[in-house]
Amino acid sequence: MAERRVNVGWAEGLHARPASIFVRAATATGVPVTVAKAGGTPVNAGSMLAVLGLGARGGEEIVLASGADGAEAALERLAKLVAEGLEELPETV
Repeated sequence: MAERRVNVGWAEGLHARPASIFVRAATATGVPVTVAKAGGTPVNAGSMLAVLGLGARGGEEIVLASGADGAEAALERLAKLVAEGLEELPETV
């Protein structure tokens, strides 16, 4: 199981617009990914309701994980998106 721990770079956390950006990016990887607050229960990163339900605030640590083929690259790209509070998934890491 591949895993990345990252602090949320969006000041408003994973709410509304940032959550939407994150969910679209997670879905676009084509790899099943889970996300959790540090020490919390993992949820489907491709589900807007699940991601909003985390209540992850800016600066809080979240854990991205996947056991699928291609997980390392997908998680690296998602971690960069979250940490830097980007507006879209970067094409390269």
